[in-house]
Amino acid sequence: MKQKIIKTTFIIAAITMAAFVSNAQTSPRIHDRFDFDWKFTLADVQEAKNPVFDDTGWADVQLPHDWSIGQPFIENDWRLGSMAYLPGGTGWYRKTFELPAGQEGKQVYIHFDGVYHQSDVYVNGKHAGFHPYGYTSFEYDITPYIRFGEKNVIAVRVDHSNSPTSRWYSGSGIYRHVWLKVLNPVHVSNWGTYVTTPQIEKETAGVVVRTNVENYSGQSKTVILESEIRAADGSVAAQASSPVNLAEGEKKEVNHRLSVANPRLWSIDEPAMYTLVSVVRENSKVIDRYETPFGIRDIRFDPDKGFFLNGKPVKMKGMDIHQDAGSLGTAVPDRSFERRLQILKEYGCNAIRCSHNPPAPEFLDLCDRLGFLVIDEVFDKWKSGYYAQYFDDWWEKDMSSALLRDRNHPSIVLWSIGNEVVEQNDTTGTGVERLKMLQDFVHKTDPTRKATMAIAPNDIRKRAYNANGFNDALDVVGYNYQEQFFADDHRKYPKRIIYASEVFPYYRSSQERVREYEERNPWYDTGNNDFIFGYFIWAGVDYLGESSGLPSKGWPTCPFDVCMFEKPIAAFLKAVWNEDKPVLNIAVVDQSLNLDHGKDHWSWPKIASHWTFPSYFGQVLHLQTITNCEEVELWVNRTSMGRRKLSGYINNTINWRALYSPGKIIAKGYNRGVEVISYELSTAGRPVKIELVADRPVIEADGQDLSHITVRLLDENGVVVPNDDRTIIFTIEGEGKLIGLDNGDLRSNEPFKGNTRTTYFGKALATVQSARTKGAIRLKARTDGMQESVITITSE
Repeated sequence: MKQKIIKTTFIIAAITMAAFVSNAQTSPRIHDRFDFDWKFTLADVQEAKNPVFDDTGWADVQLPHDWSIGQPFIENDWRLGSMAYLPGGTGWYRKTFELPAGQEGKQVYIHFDGVYHQSDVYVNGKHAGFHPYGYTSFEYDITPYIRFGEKNVIAVRVDHSNSPTSRWYSGSGIYRHVWLKVLNPVHVSNWGTYVTTPQIEKETAGVVVRTNVENYSGQSKTVILESEIRAADGSVAAQASSPVNLAEGEKKEVNHRLSVANPRLWSIDEPAMYTLVSVVRENSKVIDRYETPFGIRDIRFDPDKGFFLNGKPVKMKGMDIHQDAGSLGTAVPDRSFERRLQILKEYGCNAIRCSHNPPAPEFLDLCDRLGFLVIDEVFDKWKSGYYAQYFDDWWEKDMSSALLRDRNHPSIVLWSIGNEVVEQNDTTGTGVERLKMLQDFVHKTDPTRKATMAIAPNDIRKRAYNANGFNDALDVVGYNYQEQFFADDHRKYPKRIIYASEVFPYYRSSQERVREYEERNPWYDTGNNDFIFGYFIWAGVDYLGESSGLPSKGWPTCPFDVCMFEKPIAAFLKAVWNEDKPVLNIAVVDQSLNLDHGKDHWSWPKIASHWTFPSYFGQVLHLQTITNCEEVELWVNRTSMGRRKLSGYINNTINWRALYSPGKIIAKGYNRGVEVISYELSTAGRPVKIELVADRPVIEADGQDLSHITVRLLDENGVVVPNDDRTIIFTIEGEGKLIGLDNGDLRSNEPFKGNTRTTYFGKALATVQSARTKGAIRLKARTDGMQESVITITSE
């Protein structure tokens, strides 16, 4: 058999464990979502650890839960700017549950996907453990504390009294899912599978499965471990089995080699998936079953040619993304992540850098399924910032959590071990030593991927990390705001693998100064150079925190706002990232627009995609058509302004001047003289109607699913009214609840969790979550002078 790929070809598992049914009669493994029926108080009540404590006066909450997002803004404390001027504090959670007496003798674990931060977990008054880092997953064996056949109480203390701690909005609380696991004493370990392939050919893929099995039965055991690979249609693609001898308390790694015939490769366009089913049998009885969906794919990095996926060059068209979702804070339901990624995919984005922490596991599941490339970032800083106090004792535990949990995702192509750390400028050798320690851990834990980190200059003229050996020691070097050095550094360091880990959305820097404000988008430095494998805009979506100052509560200069409403600048990315699809947009330049400008070099000229400027009647306006078409013709109120060739302009943007008068403007895009696309804007009149549009009119009655409802003020012709915003009052009835209101304006002082929201440029967003009961959900919206609008969502 001809060996096609050896070193960097592998199969990556997509989900460490699929959703198991919780009924012990149908599955040997109980893996229950533990999100409902929690009690919460925002107070440090030490007695709450005791199982007999009376919590009847506490609030009823479900997870994920972020208590900070529902608090009033505190604008008189500048330190809270990184927390969107929202407070932290200390909170307690409690949940009462029962396990049947028939489960006695089994192992019980409580698994947290993420708690921010410094959490202590108690079960029936006993301390199960402490976990300081707010971004990694962890679990505890709580078997010794469980009372089978009786009520049990789990209490979680979350200490965010030292807020703010992250440089961006972190939220506070148990902000990700929690899981209860009940297993037989002999079972596959947590994150216990690791799947690779030493070779991939068109006809076959060789698969190596490493599975950890552990024994807590109180005696030695001999079991059979079966590994079965199933295709998407359920057919069996490969099988292997072997006996495993386990002493009491022993964990053993078992290796299986399998072969998949005619493998379907995971790719951006066709993210094909398989499932590894790991079955443990004792005397023919199945005592554990652990499922791992995965994808088969090959990655390779070349210092001259960039990144290759399955042997084909791929340019990463990426975005740096923080995890909050505006009005939802960091307690982000899975559907919110899915909607975000679907919108980004539509615009041509194919890569995500998880800034600056490991994401929720469900986010990575979605990236696998939708076809995104991911840089999974473990840390922001090392021995600076709030993590400094924990680094020495916890770095290895937190890296283990991130890598073991996530190393089986086909979407992940790099591990990032830090971002703009102070050690990059160290001249004593300590910084390089620390880098090598973390990078060596990556190579040991997951030898199939390289390590990277983002480097940014403190002094653009010195760039100490090139002289002190720091960049030379790194597998892959991420350049933050250094696109102006790409060509020179490629000549000086020809073996260095480089990408643009952060770039400004619009302006370009020079080698003399960062704030050059050159109107040439940094994308071209990546797009025009094969040796730069990727571009990640800072940031892809507006986020809470890291405010440049009041009244802003966050970072406002991204292509999408916190509602995931696109801004005109998003058209640029869509144009350059979709060369095979015609793209065209019209925007009007007006520096007086009511926009949150953000920090200067991350800003862009104030533009808006509407044609309603009554104060400029009779004046000449500056218009832009953002496009990837060869030519554009602009019509203003039935008068043609002529055709202009894109080749004569920069930034895929053709500039025009036109006299403003109410009516309609139309842009027509041409390729080879043939019209291929058009775009139009009409002047709006006064608002007469509230329009409610749901992204999904039917959702699941699981207590978690969402419908995102766009709210728009329309005139009598159905045109969005951008200049006459109104305060909307919402009411909800039926089998659901309103969990967030937003309008995309980070300067707003309106609460995220109220029942009113003022539109911004004529729009707002209402997020509705289902109950666990089937039925209709009715959202009503009203404002003075207009008829109430109603939309019905079906929960089934």
